[in-house]
Amino acid sequence: MNTLMPIVVLVLLAGCQSALTVAVTTDAPTAGQIRTDSRGIEQVWVPAGTFPMGTDTAAIPGLKALNPPKFILGELPSEQPQHLVRLTQGYWIDKYEVTNQAFRAFVASGGYRQRDLWTEAGWEWLSKQPVEQLPNRCLGNVPANPVACVTWYEADAYARWRNGRLPTEAEWEYAARGPKSFTYPWGNDFVAPFANVVDSKGLVPVGSYPPGASWVGAHDMAGNVMEWVQDWLGDYTADAVQDPTGPGSGDVKVEKGGWWGGPFLAARAAYRHFEDPPDYGDHHIGFRVVTP
Repeated sequence: MNTLMPIVVLVLLAGCQSALTVAVTTDAPTAGQIRTDSRGIEQVWVPAGTFPMGTDTAAIPGLKALNPPKFILGELPSEQPQHLVRLTQGYWIDKYEVTNQAFRAFVASGGYRQRDLWTEAGWEWLSKQPVEQLPNRCLGNVPANPVACVTWYEADAYARWRNGRLPTEAEWEYAARGPKSFTYPWGNDFVAPFANVVDSKGLVPVGSYPPGASWVGAHDMAGNVMEWVQDWLGDYTADAVQDPTGPGSGDVKVEKGGWWGGPFLAARAAYRHFEDPPDYGDHHIGFRVVTP
């Protein structure tokens, strides 16, 4: 979307200084604007902004009253304290979870053999794998379904191949819940037909639940697969923070969003999955990419 921005130019005429205002056209993406990146992947624009990240302590008794599974009950403290996060730069995030078809383009281009796409730890992991058999075959491995059974290392390398990166946990959560900090991408109440979560028997093609899209039009941020993000798992601070990236090191990478067949309380945008190191992958975990 083009906008007109006035610029004041000083002009000197016969010793007199005067101001001339001219209008120049600049590109200014708006929230939810769509583009196709250099690899042919649709993305949506998330503007800079501020939101309360995590779960308000006052909401915890109500969540406990819903009788969540023990693993969710045990993780509620990690969503606290709710704290203000300011993201100072807008970003493009994939409209859909990365599909098997999109990931196959990375494989076909030799992504598993390009050293510059891999972190040092990722390359060390890769050196011990049967590269010709990667990615691991996964349940529902059809072109339009989200790619799953990929490790964080593989997701990170693919993102680099796209000239991007995995979103930070804050970027992912803001794209999912917006400045009003909704509990779910569509609002504060769980609506089963809006996401591939409860009672699901498997993966479905990305974008199969349009009513469940987030405020910027990002699909499947609650369900289908959980999504790797950039951050190591760590504690929140009560203080307001700017552009957080999580701890500098750790053992477990954060995963966000619900998964097919999972409990609805795990589909909350604030939920942080808590148990998987970067060399792990299974049929519940996928990812999406952020680019500048």
